[in-house]
Order: sequence, then structure tokens, then C-alpha cells
Amino acid sequence: MPWYVLTGAPGSGKTAILRQLEQDGFAVVEEAATDVIALAHALGQADPWAKPRFADRIVALQLRREQRAAAANGLAAVFFDRSLVCTLALCRFLGQPVPALLAAEVDRAVTARRYGEAVFFVRGQGFVTPTAARRISQADAVAFEKVHEETYRELGFRLIEVPPGPLAERTGVVKREIAAPAGSGADRPAGSRLQ
Repeated sequence: MPWYVLTGAPGSGKTAILRQLEQDGFAVVEEAATDVIALAHALGQADPWAKPRFADRIVALQLRREQRAAAANGLAAVFFDRSLVCTLALCRFLGQPVPALLAAEVDRAVTARRYGEAVFFVRGQGFVTPTAARRISQADAVAFEKVHEETYRELGFRLIEVPPGPLAERTGVVKREIAAPAGSGADRPAGSRLQ
């Protein structure tokens, strides 16, 4: 089963691309961090990212979602809104220590090439629309994008650029990449099964 990760800074448009891919019949796995934050807010916690075990909660939810995706989708392609590598980038951006669970799971995922060799890197569009879970300025989003890029590159991933632009064009970049036949010279991510 090929797994494809879409990553980038908050507000870059990943979710819109994923919604279009889902509408077009692809399996999509939601971002864990946003849902951990949303639940914490519903429980009355104002700044869950500042709480102990925040990253561990994201990792646990992400792993459950990956296991369900592996069981439910057989050989079909699955698109992930972020990965455990993004959680590592988040810890680095926030200046928080990397929990042992996260470090171990990122190492395991990279070694097993769980997310393939390449990720779709969705570039910011020059603005951020705040939401309950997304409270980041444009300047911080740009800085966060840089941390994401550095983290993925450091771990040996190849980045497939999804430049700013209309949704149809951005979704087209993704679809063309995954449709490219092996050996065609296109940068096609190589997916793998969850071990």
C-alpha cells in the first residue's frame, strides 16, 4: 500500500488539497495534532502544546490512525495530513524536548520507509487563516515551514514541491506525481506497508 504524506506549514493549504483528493476517491488520514489540540480546547485547556505529554498524545493518535489505514485500505493509496516527522518538527519549533516515544517511532518509520522516500511539501501561500487550533502568525508559519523542511531533509526525505497556486493546480501536482509510471524519471514517492 503506497502511503503519501502532505506536509508544510500551518495554513499552507494541505487540508484543502486533501479534501479534493478525498472527493476524488482517495483514502485520507487526518492530521493528529489538530485533533489533539481541538479535544484539549473542548476540555478547557487553553494552550495544550505547552502541557507535558502533548507530543506523546499526537504520536499515540497518529499510530492508531496509521494502523487503521493499514488494515482498512489494502493495496489502495493513502494520503496522510502530516506524519510523525511533522511532530518532531513541531517539538523543535516549540523548543520542547523530543519525547523518547516520538524519537523511537520516527526512527522506526524512517528505517522501515513507512512514508516512502519522498513527501509532498506544500508551500505556504503567503497568509494564514486563524482557527481554534491554528493560532500562528504568518511570520511564525514561515519559520515553521523552514523547520519542517530541515527536519524532513535531515532524515533523508526527498521533497516534492507543491507550489502556491489555485487548488486545482496544486492537486494536479500530487496526482501527476503518483500516476507517473516507475522509471519515467518523475519523482514518485515509494510507499510501504506498516510493519
